[in-house]
Amino acid sequence: MKLAFVFPGQGSQSVGMMQGWGERAEVRNTFTEASDALGQNLWALVADGPADLLNQTINTQPAMLAADIAAWRVWQASGGATPVLLAGHSLGEYAALVAAGALNFADAIKLVRFRAEAMQAAVPEGVGAMAAILGLDDDAVRTVCAVCANAAAGEVVEAVNFNSPGQVVVAGNKAAVERAMALAKEKGAKRALPLPVSVPSHSSLMRPAAEKLLAHLQGVAIAVPAIAVLHNTDVQSHAEPDAIRAALAKQLHTPVRWVETVRALKAAGIERVIECGPGKVLAGLNKRIDDSLPAVALVDEASLAAAFNQ
Repeated sequence: MKLAFVFPGQGSQSVGMMQGWGERAEVRNTFTEASDALGQNLWALVADGPADLLNQTINTQPAMLAADIAAWRVWQASGGATPVLLAGHSLGEYAALVAAGALNFADAIKLVRFRAEAMQAAVPEGVGAMAAILGLDDDAVRTVCAVCANAAAGEVVEAVNFNSPGQVVVAGNKAAVERAMALAKEKGAKRALPLPVSVPSHSSLMRPAAEKLLAHLQGVAIAVPAIAVLHNTDVQSHAEPDAIRAALAKQLHTPVRWVETVRALKAAGIERVIECGPGKVLAGLNKRIDDSLPAVALVDEASLAAAFNQ
């Protein structure tokens, strides 16, 4: 069976998210490695919180990367089959590159901490916002954004995550995002939900962060991936390290094309998708994008046993 693994990103974190793995050595060792790389006890933060500290971007990004890779290492240690394709949603792309052997794990942990700091520095807390628009098609959301942006005031709002048909995330300046939420409801959106984030990820406001990240990536070792990784920004896999650096930098200020990514997995002959990391967000999106492509979430011992038995 041709497997693809997908890795969740920011938004799937929760205090206690690793409890389902009990005392698994692979999990503890992964968090020890991550904690040593940062000089911060990530395990205590993930196990005990507080939630507001875990939800700060600079902590969420390394914590989620460690959680994704912990689940991946459990799969490997259990004799799980090697996937033929990998992808990750936003931050999850870094986990995919670690799983592919393109990034060293400790390097990646430090890299996503740098990424988070660059993102927050680009747009001070309170200036940017994100919101999920449910029940409008992609073009309708793009039109809403075009109407609600205010070039004269320097305010942007853009469609940034195409998560599933009828679920698009917008991001930009807070006032413009609020206008877009109101207009989307007028245009027939079922819901327009503000997201609890401090950074307008994947919007053009992240260009300064992308430039910083690209410069920083020049000093990070990247190898040719042993497993192909589909990137968010272009739904392509790249073998050249410089092309991977460019894709990671561009990802910060361009949309996450998740619907196209899942459809590309199906087109490549993938028969099953395994979401590797906390939560079940991507498995849920998979059902809405293409319910003929089975997806399961690898979140605890029970789901691991079920994945082997299916």
